[in-house]
Amino acid sequence: MSFTAKTLQCLECGASFTFSCEEQEFFANKGYTNEPKRCPSCREARRTTRRGTSADPRREMYPAVCADCGKETEVPFQPRQGRPVYCSDCYSKSRTSANR
Repeated sequence: MSFTAKTLQCLECGASFTFSCEEQEFFANKGYTNEPKRCPSCREARRTTRRGTSADPRREMYPAVCADCGKETEVPFQPRQGRPVYCSDCYSKSRTSANR
């Protein structure tokens, strides 16, 4: 199936955008039957809004010391007293050995 680039108009902002051959092929492979109604920037803005994410999706990281090797690391949760915290290397090793 051959595709040709099309110029479409965005439903949100009214700007013209190109629906490239590569995008058309991607849509066809995914089984999508409709052409996009929004330009790429409006599509991204809509995705962000629908996910309900904030403008800064980075997680807060907390300093910790690995219970296995003693290396200083950061983890995405508040460490608790009496609970071991592992660096990514030691955590991966413990997960690998637990799955055997």
